[in-house]
Amino acid sequence: MFKPSPILTLALTIVLCSGAAHARQFQSSDVEAADHPAVKSVAYMGELMRQRSSGRLWISDVGASDHNTEIFTVAQLRTGTIDMARISVTALHGSVPMTVVPTLPFLFASVAHRRRILDGPVGAELLASLEAYDLIGLCFYDAGSRSIYTPTKAVRTPADMKGLKIRVQTSPVMAEVMQALGAIPVPIPYGQVRARLAAGTIDAAENNVISYLGSRHHEVAKVYSLTEHAAPPAIVVFSKRVWDRLPAEDREIVRQAARDSVPYFRKLVDEQDAAARASLASEGVTFVTDVDKAAFVRTLTPLYPKLVTAPRHRDLIEQVRAGE
Repeated sequence: MFKPSPILTLALTIVLCSGAAHARQFQSSDVEAADHPAVKSVAYMGELMRQRSSGRLWISDVGASDHNTEIFTVAQLRTGTIDMARISVTALHGSVPMTVVPTLPFLFASVAHRRRILDGPVGAELLASLEAYDLIGLCFYDAGSRSIYTPTKAVRTPADMKGLKIRVQTSPVMAEVMQALGAIPVPIPYGQVRARLAAGTIDAAENNVISYLGSRHHEVAKVYSLTEHAAPPAIVVFSKRVWDRLPAEDREIVRQAARDSVPYFRKLVDEQDAAARASLASEGVTFVTDVDKAAFVRTLTPLYPKLVTAPRHRDLIEQVRAGE
Protein backbone atom coordinates (compact mmCIF):
# COMPACT_ATOMS: atom_id res chain seq x y z
CA MET A 1 0.00 0.00 0.00
CA PHE A 2 1.36 3.40 -0.99
CA LYS A 3 2.20 5.70 1.93
CA PRO A 4 3.04 9.31 1.01
CA SER A 5 6.18 10.71 2.53
CA PRO A 6 5.86 13.46 5.16
CA ILE A 7 7.29 15.96 2.68
CA LEU A 8 4.71 15.05 0.02
CA THR A 9 1.91 15.23 2.59
CA LEU A 10 3.07 18.67 3.68
CA ALA A 11 3.28 19.88 0.08
CA LEU A 12 -0.24 18.66 -0.70
CA THR A 13 -1.57 20.31 2.46
CA ILE A 14 0.00 23.64 1.52
CA VAL A 15 -1.46 23.48 -2.00
CA LEU A 16 -4.96 22.61 -0.76
CA CYS A 17 -4.93 25.23 1.97
CA SER A 18 -3.64 27.83 -0.45
CA GLY A 19 -6.56 27.17 -2.80
CA ALA A 20 -9.07 27.38 0.03
CA ALA A 21 -7.54 30.60 1.29
CA HIS A 22 -8.27 32.26 -2.02
CA ALA A 23 -11.89 31.12 -2.13
CA ARG A 24 -14.29 33.84 -1.04
CA GLN A 25 -18.03 34.26 -0.86
CA PHE A 26 -19.57 37.72 -0.63
CA GLN A 27 -22.83 38.90 0.86
CA SER A 28 -24.74 41.71 -0.82
CA SER A 29 -27.64 43.88 0.33
CA ASP A 30 -30.62 45.24 -1.60
CA VAL A 31 -33.95 46.78 -0.58
CA GLU A 32 -35.76 45.50 -3.67
CA ALA A 33 -37.52 42.14 -4.04
CA ALA A 34 -35.82 39.11 -5.55
CA ASP A 35 -37.47 39.56 -8.97
CA HIS A 36 -36.27 43.16 -9.41
CA PRO A 37 -33.82 43.67 -12.31
CA ALA A 38 -31.16 45.04 -9.96
CA VAL A 39 -31.29 42.00 -7.66
CA LYS A 40 -31.18 39.65 -10.64
CA SER A 41 -28.25 41.60 -12.09
CA VAL A 42 -26.19 41.37 -8.91
CA ALA A 43 -26.85 37.61 -8.95
CA TYR A 44 -25.69 37.55 -12.59
CA MET A 45 -22.57 39.46 -11.57
CA GLY A 46 -21.93 36.74 -8.97
CA GLU A 47 -22.27 34.04 -11.61
CA LEU A 48 -19.72 35.83 -13.82
CA MET A 49 -17.35 36.00 -10.85
CA ARG A 50 -17.77 32.27 -10.22
CA GLN A 51 -17.09 31.39 -13.87
CA ARG A 52 -14.06 33.64 -14.20
CA SER A 53 -12.46 32.53 -10.93
CA SER A 54 -12.96 28.80 -11.53
CA GLY A 55 -15.45 28.73 -8.68
CA ARG A 56 -13.32 30.59 -6.11
CA LEU A 57 -15.41 33.78 -5.93
CA TRP A 58 -19.17 34.05 -5.69
CA ILE A 59 -22.00 36.04 -4.18
CA SER A 60 -23.79 33.74 -1.75
CA ASP A 61 -26.60 36.02 -0.64
CA VAL A 62 -27.99 38.90 -2.67
CA GLY A 63 -29.98 40.04 0.37
CA ALA A 64 -33.19 41.02 -1.41
CA SER A 65 -35.85 42.96 0.53
CA ASP A 66 -33.40 44.14 3.18
CA HIS A 67 -35.51 46.15 5.64
CA ASN A 68 -32.63 48.33 6.83
CA THR A 69 -32.35 51.83 5.41
CA GLU A 70 -29.78 52.25 2.68
CA ILE A 71 -27.96 54.81 4.82
CA PHE A 72 -27.52 52.10 7.47
CA THR A 73 -26.23 49.83 4.71
CA VAL A 74 -23.64 52.46 3.74
CA ALA A 75 -22.43 52.56 7.35
CA GLN A 76 -22.10 48.76 7.32
CA LEU A 77 -20.11 48.92 4.08
CA ARG A 78 -17.72 51.51 5.47
CA THR A 79 -16.94 49.35 8.50
CA GLY A 80 -16.69 46.14 6.49
CA THR A 81 -19.67 44.55 8.26
CA ILE A 82 -21.10 43.62 4.86
CA ASP A 83 -19.16 43.06 1.67
CA MET A 84 -21.20 44.83 -0.98
CA ALA A 85 -24.59 46.33 -1.81
CA ARG A 86 -26.72 47.74 -4.57
CA ILE A 87 -28.07 51.08 -3.35
CA SER A 88 -29.45 54.34 -4.68
CA VAL A 89 -26.84 57.06 -4.98
CA THR A 90 -29.11 59.21 -2.82
CA ALA A 91 -27.99 57.09 0.14
CA LEU A 92 -24.47 58.45 -0.43
CA HIS A 93 -25.36 62.16 -0.33
CA GLY A 94 -24.29 62.51 3.30
CA SER A 95 -21.02 60.65 2.73
CA VAL A 96 -19.90 61.40 -0.83
CA PRO A 97 -20.89 64.95 -1.87
CA MET A 98 -20.24 64.45 -5.59
CA THR A 99 -23.07 61.90 -5.76
CA VAL A 100 -25.60 64.72 -5.53
CA VAL A 101 -24.93 65.57 -9.19
CA PRO A 102 -26.64 62.62 -10.95
CA THR A 103 -29.70 62.93 -8.70
CA LEU A 104 -30.54 66.53 -9.63
CA PRO A 105 -34.07 67.00 -11.00
CA PHE A 106 -34.40 67.02 -14.79
CA LEU A 107 -30.64 66.74 -15.29
CA PHE A 108 -30.79 64.06 -17.98
CA ALA A 109 -32.51 64.72 -21.28
CA SER A 110 -33.28 61.08 -22.06
CA VAL A 111 -32.48 57.49 -21.13
CA ALA A 112 -29.80 57.39 -23.84
CA HIS A 113 -28.26 60.61 -22.50
CA ARG A 114 -28.24 59.26 -18.94
CA ARG A 115 -26.57 56.00 -19.95
CA ARG A 116 -23.97 57.74 -22.08
CA ILE A 117 -23.01 59.99 -19.16
CA LEU A 118 -22.84 57.16 -16.63
CA ASP A 119 -20.71 55.08 -19.02
CA GLY A 120 -18.34 57.97 -19.74
CA PRO A 121 -15.81 60.18 -17.93
CA VAL A 122 -18.40 61.73 -15.58
CA GLY A 123 -19.54 58.30 -14.45
CA ALA A 124 -15.95 57.15 -13.97
CA GLU A 125 -15.16 60.20 -11.83
CA LEU A 126 -18.27 59.65 -9.73
CA LEU A 127 -17.32 56.02 -9.08
CA ALA A 128 -13.74 56.96 -8.21
CA SER A 129 -14.94 59.60 -5.73
CA LEU A 130 -16.22 56.90 -3.37
CA GLU A 131 -12.79 55.53 -2.47
CA ALA A 132 -11.91 58.50 -0.24
CA TYR A 133 -14.93 57.54 1.87
CA ASP A 134 -14.03 53.86 2.43
CA LEU A 135 -16.16 52.62 -0.46
CA ILE A 136 -15.42 51.21 -3.90
CA GLY A 137 -17.84 52.17 -6.67
CA LEU A 138 -18.09 49.39 -9.26
CA CYS A 139 -20.86 50.31 -11.70
CA PHE A 140 -24.15 52.14 -12.14
CA TYR A 141 -27.56 50.62 -12.71
CA ASP A 142 -29.71 53.42 -14.13
CA ALA A 143 -32.99 52.65 -12.46
CA GLY A 144 -35.47 54.73 -14.47
CA SER A 145 -37.25 58.00 -13.86
CA ARG A 146 -39.15 58.60 -10.63
CA SER A 147 -42.73 59.85 -10.68
CA ILE A 148 -45.29 60.65 -7.99
CA TYR A 149 -48.10 58.34 -6.93
CA THR A 150 -51.02 58.83 -4.55
CA PRO A 151 -54.18 56.95 -3.52
CA THR A 152 -56.52 59.32 -5.39
CA LYS A 153 -54.99 62.68 -6.34
CA ALA A 154 -53.53 63.44 -9.76
CA VAL A 155 -50.42 65.63 -9.89
CA ARG A 156 -50.27 67.73 -13.04
CA THR A 157 -48.56 70.93 -11.85
CA PRO A 158 -46.37 71.97 -8.91
CA ALA A 159 -49.48 73.53 -7.36
CA ASP A 160 -50.94 70.03 -6.97
CA MET A 161 -48.05 69.16 -4.65
CA LYS A 162 -48.85 71.83 -2.08
CA GLY A 163 -49.25 70.33 1.39
CA LEU A 164 -48.82 66.70 0.29
CA LYS A 165 -46.97 64.57 2.83
CA ILE A 166 -44.69 62.62 0.52
CA ARG A 167 -42.23 59.90 1.37
CA VAL A 168 -38.72 60.73 0.19
CA GLN A 169 -35.43 58.89 0.27
CA THR A 170 -33.32 59.91 3.25
CA SER A 171 -31.45 62.74 1.57
CA PRO A 172 -31.42 66.50 2.18
CA VAL A 173 -31.42 66.96 -1.59
CA MET A 174 -34.67 65.07 -2.09
CA ALA A 175 -36.19 66.95 0.84
CA GLU A 176 -35.24 70.29 -0.76
CA VAL A 177 -36.79 69.21 -4.05
CA MET A 178 -40.12 68.36 -2.46
CA GLN A 179 -40.14 71.49 -0.30
CA ALA A 180 -39.59 73.59 -3.43
CA LEU A 181 -42.76 72.01 -4.83
CA GLY A 182 -44.68 72.92 -1.69
CA ALA A 183 -44.86 69.34 -0.40
CA ILE A 184 -43.93 68.05 3.05
CA PRO A 185 -41.07 65.54 2.75
CA VAL A 186 -41.26 62.52 5.05
CA PRO A 187 -38.06 60.42 5.04
CA ILE A 188 -38.98 56.87 6.03
CA PRO A 189 -37.50 53.45 5.16
CA TYR A 190 -38.66 51.98 1.87
CA GLY A 191 -40.11 48.94 3.58
CA GLN A 192 -42.59 51.10 5.52
CA VAL A 193 -44.04 53.00 2.56
CA ARG A 194 -46.89 50.64 1.66
CA ALA A 195 -48.23 50.48 5.21
CA ARG A 196 -47.96 54.24 5.66
CA LEU A 197 -49.83 54.90 2.41
CA ALA A 198 -52.53 52.44 3.43
CA ALA A 199 -52.86 54.08 6.85
CA GLY A 200 -52.97 57.57 5.37
CA THR A 201 -50.03 58.85 7.42
CA ILE A 202 -48.39 59.86 4.14
CA ASP A 203 -50.26 61.13 1.08
CA ALA A 204 -47.82 60.19 -1.66
CA ALA A 205 -44.56 58.55 -2.62
CA GLU A 206 -42.35 58.54 -5.70
CA ASN A 207 -40.47 55.87 -7.59
CA ASN A 208 -40.03 54.28 -11.00
CA VAL A 209 -42.74 51.99 -12.37
CA ILE A 210 -40.83 48.74 -11.80
CA SER A 211 -40.33 49.44 -8.10
CA TYR A 212 -43.89 50.79 -7.80
CA LEU A 213 -45.22 47.46 -9.05
CA GLY A 214 -42.67 45.23 -7.32
CA SER A 215 -43.31 46.80 -3.93
CA ARG A 216 -47.10 46.45 -4.44
CA HIS A 217 -47.54 50.15 -3.68
CA HIS A 218 -50.06 50.32 -6.52
CA GLU A 219 -52.48 48.33 -4.39
CA VAL A 220 -52.85 51.29 -2.02
CA ALA A 221 -51.96 54.19 -4.35
CA LYS A 222 -53.53 53.79 -7.78
CA VAL A 223 -52.83 57.20 -9.33
CA TYR A 224 -49.38 57.43 -10.94
CA SER A 225 -48.56 60.91 -12.30
CA LEU A 226 -45.73 60.86 -14.83
CA THR A 227 -43.72 63.80 -13.48
CA GLU A 228 -40.45 61.96 -14.21
CA HIS A 229 -38.78 64.62 -12.10
CA ALA A 230 -35.55 62.77 -11.34
CA ALA A 231 -33.62 59.67 -12.36
CA PRO A 232 -31.06 58.97 -9.61
CA PRO A 233 -29.09 55.89 -10.65
CA ALA A 234 -28.39 52.96 -8.41
CA ILE A 235 -24.81 51.95 -7.78
CA VAL A 236 -23.07 48.68 -6.94
CA VAL A 237 -20.68 49.38 -4.08
CA PHE A 238 -18.01 47.33 -2.33
CA SER A 239 -16.62 47.83 1.15
CA LYS A 240 -13.08 49.23 0.82
CA ARG A 241 -12.05 47.32 3.92
CA VAL A 242 -13.03 44.08 2.24
CA TRP A 243 -11.66 45.20 -1.13
CA ASP A 244 -8.22 46.00 0.27
CA ARG A 245 -7.85 42.42 1.50
CA LEU A 246 -8.48 40.93 -1.95
CA PRO A 247 -5.61 40.01 -4.28
CA ALA A 248 -5.28 42.25 -7.33
CA GLU A 249 -6.41 39.41 -9.61
CA ASP A 250 -9.64 38.97 -7.65
CA ARG A 251 -10.33 42.70 -7.59
CA GLU A 252 -10.14 42.77 -11.37
CA ILE A 253 -12.51 39.79 -11.65
CA VAL A 254 -15.05 41.50 -9.39
CA ARG A 255 -14.71 44.88 -11.10
CA GLN A 256 -15.08 43.45 -14.61
CA ALA A 257 -18.01 41.25 -13.60
CA ALA A 258 -19.78 44.34 -12.26
CA ARG A 259 -19.19 46.24 -15.50
CA ASP A 260 -20.37 43.29 -17.57
CA SER A 261 -23.57 43.04 -15.54
CA VAL A 262 -24.67 46.51 -16.70
CA PRO A 263 -25.87 45.50 -20.21
CA TYR A 264 -27.70 42.57 -18.61
CA PHE A 265 -29.40 44.93 -16.17
CA ARG A 266 -30.39 47.38 -18.90
CA LYS A 267 -31.94 44.67 -21.02
CA LEU A 268 -33.96 43.45 -18.03
CA VAL A 269 -35.04 46.92 -16.95
CA ASP A 270 -36.11 47.94 -20.45
CA GLU A 271 -38.20 44.78 -20.80
CA GLN A 272 -39.69 45.03 -17.32
CA ASP A 273 -40.50 48.74 -17.61
CA ALA A 274 -42.84 48.09 -20.53
CA ALA A 275 -44.28 44.98 -18.88
CA ALA A 276 -44.81 46.82 -15.59
CA ARG A 277 -46.80 49.60 -17.25
CA ALA A 278 -49.05 47.06 -18.95
CA SER A 279 -49.53 45.09 -15.74
CA LEU A 280 -50.30 48.21 -13.70
CA ALA A 281 -52.86 49.40 -16.23
CA SER A 282 -54.56 45.99 -16.14
CA GLU A 283 -54.76 46.24 -12.34
CA GLY A 284 -56.58 49.55 -12.44
CA VAL A 285 -53.76 52.06 -12.08
CA THR A 286 -54.47 55.46 -13.63
CA PHE A 287 -51.47 56.93 -15.44
CA VAL A 288 -51.64 60.73 -15.51
CA THR A 289 -49.81 61.73 -18.69
CA ASP A 290 -50.84 65.38 -19.11
CA VAL A 291 -48.26 66.63 -16.61
CA ASP A 292 -46.95 70.17 -17.12
CA LYS A 293 -43.29 69.18 -17.02
CA ALA A 294 -42.17 72.63 -18.10
CA ALA A 295 -43.65 74.03 -14.90
CA PHE A 296 -41.78 71.45 -12.83
CA VAL A 297 -38.55 72.26 -14.67
CA ARG A 298 -39.02 75.99 -14.01
CA THR A 299 -39.55 75.29 -10.32
CA LEU A 300 -36.78 72.77 -9.71
CA THR A 301 -33.77 73.54 -11.92
CA PRO A 302 -33.11 76.86 -10.10
CA LEU A 303 -32.23 74.69 -7.09
CA TYR A 304 -28.98 73.53 -8.69
CA PRO A 305 -26.74 76.31 -7.25
CA LYS A 306 -28.14 75.69 -3.77
CA LEU A 307 -27.78 71.92 -3.93
CA VAL A 308 -24.34 71.86 -5.57
CA THR A 309 -21.73 74.32 -4.28
CA ALA A 310 -18.31 72.77 -4.99
CA PRO A 311 -16.76 74.19 -8.20
CA ARG A 312 -15.77 70.78 -9.56
CA HIS A 313 -19.25 69.41 -8.95
CA ARG A 314 -20.76 72.37 -10.81
CA ASP A 315 -18.39 71.65 -13.68
CA LEU A 316 -19.77 68.12 -13.81
CA ILE A 317 -23.29 69.50 -14.22
CA GLU A 318 -22.14 71.44 -17.27
CA GLN A 319 -20.41 68.34 -18.65
CA VAL A 320 -23.64 66.39 -18.28
CA ARG A 321 -25.67 69.11 -19.96
CA ALA A 322 -23.15 69.23 -22.79
CA GLY A 323 -23.55 65.48 -23.19
CA GLU A 324 -19.90 64.71 -22.46
